[in-house]
Amino acid sequence: MGRWRPKGKPASKYITPEGYRRLNEELQRLWKEERPPITKSVQEAAAQGDRSENAEYIYGKKQLREIDRRIRFLSKRLDGMTVVDRPPENPEKVFFGAWVELEDDDGKLETYRLVGPDEAEGSAGLISIDAPLARALLGKRVDDEAWVRTPAGERCLYINRIWYGRP
Repeated sequence: MGRWRPKGKPASKYITPEGYRRLNEELQRLWKEERPPITKSVQEAAAQGDRSENAEYIYGKKQLREIDRRIRFLSKRLDGMTVVDRPPENPEKVFFGAWVELEDDDGKLETYRLVGPDEAEGSAGLISIDAPLARALLGKRVDDEAWVRTPAGERCLYINRIWYGRP
């Protein structure tokens, strides 16, 4: 039994076509490539007899539970997703899927893309639409200021450029 956690705010249901493809490929790989050999090894271990002391059986069942849990999560998550595959009507504003070039007070440039929570990867510049920085950027235009609360205090960022599509 897991630890009880209060129900949090549900994650956004938006995803880019690339993110949807990546999650769907993971689901197919788990279902068609990883699960069948483990299922077969569990069946073979179960046929050996006493399951309570059979390490192969116990470990195989644990692996199956982990794979099945991930398959259930991906299936449910992908069913409720909205794939955003075209730019907004007003590409001069920051919306989902936008690439944004930001400049801080020191003149340091940073580039981010607003993506769904399932595809966020900070090291690649992909930030979740639910992140505080993304919330501060939504609806802004070039030359607007975005104030973001960080652990080090409030930070002012200037929007230099907005574009949709490949960087």
